[in-house]
Amino acid sequence: MDGSVRVLNGSERMALKITDVCVNCDVCEPVCPNQAIAPGPDYYEINPALCTECVGHHDLPQCVEVCPVECIFVDDAHAESREQLELKYRELMHARASAA
Repeated sequence: MDGSVRVLNGSERMALKITDVCVNCDVCEPVCPNQAIAPGPDYYEINPALCTECVGHHDLPQCVEVCPVECIFVDDAHAESREQLELKYRELMHARASAA
């Protein structure tokens, strides 16, 4: 990996985005524990409202780990702290449990 996910100021992170380098190989979508990745009009896209960078599930973002063309990078437009990502994870898990 090329360091696509970076840590800033020790705790601040960025949401992820998939670039147009995506070859639509479909390996990222099934590994996303929050179902934040879906096919877009031209290539896969990450919904920042659902992406926690795998915080709460894994140590590293699984989409970045499996991407064969390294097209998943930080999205500077969606900065979130680790605490914000953990809160989002808890809210998503609560909503999922309530819907079950």
